[in-house]
Amino acid sequence: LTGDNGIATRHLALEELSQAFELTADALHARFARHAPLLATQAAERALLEAATPAHQIDALLVSTCTGYLCPGLTSYISPRLGLRADALLLDLVGQGCGAALPNLRTGEALLASGRCRQVLSICVEVCSAAFFLDNDPGVLVSACLFGDGAGAAVLAQQPRGKRRLEWKAAASSLNPKARDLLRFEQKDGMLRNLLSPAVPALAAHQAASVLCEVLQGAGLRRDQVMGWVLHPGGREVLLALRKSLDLSENDLRWSQAVLHQFGNLSSASLFFVLQT
Repeated sequence: LTGDNGIATRHLALEELSQAFELTADALHARFARHAPLLATQAAERALLEAATPAHQIDALLVSTCTGYLCPGLTSYISPRLGLRADALLLDLVGQGCGAALPNLRTGEALLASGRCRQVLSICVEVCSAAFFLDNDPGVLVSACLFGDGAGAAVLAQQPRGKRRLEWKAAASSLNPKARDLLRFEQKDGMLRNLLSPAVPALAAHQAASVLCEVLQGAGLRRDQVMGWVLHPGGREVLLALRKSLDLSENDLRWSQAVLHQFGNLSSASLFFVLQT
């Protein structure tokens, strides 16, 4: 908690730090309802600008979050702020935690491949300060020291026009239900309480190595053909475990370490920050 955890700064959607300790269910929900649409809209505006894509050309909006809940969902707040068409497909994806960026992007991939959409706007937004909880559980205290607020976005297209392009090649995932309770939210006193087991880094690294092997085989690629690594900066121990499991160098971790150092763990939005770095 007080040692070298790889994090120098975090950013929280607060007007003053004392608000972080307003730990009532109503205050936390109000924080999410106020800041999640704003952060998501700002990230989306930057993504649209970098992709040289007018908002009215977006056919679908996908928004992932796990740190709050609105019904109607965040898409109904973000879409009018951006000026999207009224007939754009809106999908709110919730409850997928830190890994939500990948199912979000895979949903976009499916929409593009189906021909239903030509351009999809993908957003991950997390107001982790709206899920702030304090008690004497070590995992809860570690969580309080890890997470920051932020949002990331990208325009997915059949024919990209932006200055900076990434091509989606292949994907895979692996579900291990037996490990589900090692890292999850529970409800306590009407608030989200993050449960975090010390076993998570090693388990995540093991799963990542297995999925990587599957993806490389499916794409017909060798390990030595991988030229760069975009890893979720879940924490110092997560990155160290990934480095060991995937046999990476310190240089391979540099982008993820830079994001962790400046922003902390941004949950699902982290992937976009590393890509931008």
